Amino acid sequence: MKKKKKKENIVKNQIRWRLNGLFFMVFVLFSILILRLGVIQIIKGEAYAAQAKKTDVTPVSYSVPRGKIFDTNNKLVVYNISEKAIIYTPPKNPQPGELLELAKKLNTFLVMTDKEINKVTDRDLKDIWLLVHNNGTDLITKKEEKLYKQEKLNDKDLYKLKLNRIKESDLMAMDKNLAAIYRKLSSAIALTPTIIKNENVTDEEYAKVNENLENLPGVDVSTDWKRGRTYGETFWNMLGEVTSADEGLPAEKVDYYKAKGYELNDRVGKSYIEELYDGVLQGQKEIVKTVTDSNGNVVSTETVSEGKNGKDIVLTIDMEFQDQVEKIMQEELVSAIQKPHTDTLDTAFVVTMEPKTGRILAMSGKVYNRKSREFTDFTPGTFTYAFEQGSVVKGATVLTGYQTGVRDFGEIELDEIMRFKGSGTFSSYQVMNRINELEALERSSNVYMWKTAIEIMGGKYVPNGTLNINPKKIETIRYYFNQFGLGIPTGIGFGNETAGIKGTNPSTYFQIAIGQLDTYTPMQIAQYITTIANGGFRMKPQLVKGIREPNMNGNELGNVIDEIEPVVLNRVDMSEEMLKRVQQGFWLVTHGSKGTARGYFKDEPYNAAGKTGTSESYKNGVKTWNLSFAGYAPFNDPEIAIAVIVPNAYRDGYAQPHSAANIISQRVFRAYFDLNEKGRSTTK
Repeated sequence: MKKKKKKENIVKNQIRWRLNGLFFMVFVLFSILILRLGVIQIIKGEAYAAQAKKTDVTPVSYSVPRGKIFDTNNKLVVYNISEKAIIYTPPKNPQPGELLELAKKLNTFLVMTDKEINKVTDRDLKDIWLLVHNNGTDLITKKEEKLYKQEKLNDKDLYKLKLNRIKESDLMAMDKNLAAIYRKLSSAIALTPTIIKNENVTDEEYAKVNENLENLPGVDVSTDWKRGRTYGETFWNMLGEVTSADEGLPAEKVDYYKAKGYELNDRVGKSYIEELYDGVLQGQKEIVKTVTDSNGNVVSTETVSEGKNGKDIVLTIDMEFQDQVEKIMQEELVSAIQKPHTDTLDTAFVVTMEPKTGRILAMSGKVYNRKSREFTDFTPGTFTYAFEQGSVVKGATVLTGYQTGVRDFGEIELDEIMRFKGSGTFSSYQVMNRINELEALERSSNVYMWKTAIEIMGGKYVPNGTLNINPKKIETIRYYFNQFGLGIPTGIGFGNETAGIKGTNPSTYFQIAIGQLDTYTPMQIAQYITTIANGGFRMKPQLVKGIREPNMNGNELGNVIDEIEPVVLNRVDMSEEMLKRVQQGFWLVTHGSKGTARGYFKDEPYNAAGKTGTSESYKNGVKTWNLSFAGYAPFNDPEIAIAVIVPNAYRDGYAQPHSAANIISQRVFRAYFDLNEKGRSTTK
């Protein structure tokens, strides 16, 4: 009995000790916890409090109105049209579910344009479907869930499975207008105002959104702009385009623009003048410092830099003259197409420049669609497309002959039928017998030019002999042609300008003398003829002559910021006497008794000089003829130079059915001088 009681006491003591030990451990643990809380609250409390109150500062850019474009007579050409806009400025971390709820609210007010609705993809619809249907959990099997838990499937795998299992009928039933709104909201950049709708926003839509702003977090009503044009389709292509708010920066140039401080959704010029002068027209964006707390909520905003409207530019183009040039081209193309054997004809190009400055007065390319009977503007083709230009280049051939010493003033050559051993015969359009270089220009002798080129290349024509030349010396001719702008970029400033194609067959190298080997653009021919007209100065073609401060009061020009001076690219090696000699030859072309253009210019009051051209070409495997003219007026004090080419004007094997290049040139000269007589100076 005593032993039993003693044993019970021992057990009780053990339990007591164990309980005491447990209580002690609990006490220690609580002490540690209390100590830890004390450290956090007392020692590190301020640091954690500061962390909780931590804010982020984000600079946000706001676009400003783009600069306007005026013509040389200060007439407004391109401007901004104000339009209503619904905008959204998202917080730092918007959640898809929140965006969908916002989209649903906006869907009761806004009808998106067909263009925006058509941008909605099946993928967009599927993403919205998943949001609406509990993230598509019902589309995943238990087996797949088990594999996911075993890490044999990942989130990406499950997402793909869900997308593939959404039925087409489910998508057909979805609201695409809602999807278009959600697409806009979800693509917005944090803290950056993004346009949800700015085309055809009705007064009712604008008012309803404005009335419900307190229930539409991040949404606001505003005004936006789009580009408008005073002269409609005139000079349309060269003025260029601006990206839309939806496009933002062009994908292929994102890195370039971002390096210059642009945001992804900034609108920029994407072609020609709008692109080339984007840095001027863009303006200085307003920079606002946006402060957000740790939850991404906006705490405050502060304007760091006031925005400034884009600067205005003044073109060298006279839009009234440009409009007339385009109408002339269209009328003469339609007229020429009525003639026989012209089924390959559909295009014409014109470039007019001030010889003394290089300023472009008007330029145009037109393509006619025979089926629709409509014209397409192809003005960039004046510097992106090169053609066999024909005899218009013969002035450069004569001058190269002078400079290389193979020709002298008044030197006689026999214009005959040239026969090469094993190569057939070559001749001018008629045998002219003994002529000098002025007569060769006046009557457009091919033979005189061929013989000149052969001698420059170290050869000498021998009847029935072989063509013995030094092929490397073709580069001598090209060197001098380059001085006039033939075969090299003109400097107009556009990256897609072509320098033309060089012929590579040595047996035809002598054809360079008559514009039948290398190809040249209409802009190069315009630069070439201005170089001869102004006494040997190759001028850079210019489309803009000035930059002005934006004028907030109407459409008047602001103060001058920069006057763009004419640029001389080079002075040709030829002497003044040589150039005057060729100028005289060009005057004979238009006024001489046997001049190839006398029928079009001899009786005109503006006293033009120039050179006609006809050259072989091909279109769709069919041999054709190009027609061209290059000239200037008045002869003694040139104000305007012109280059015209009508490629593939008619089929080979038929007599020339029309002279569209000469007629277009004649009418363009008349239009220019008629405008001047009316007091509308195109060189203002």
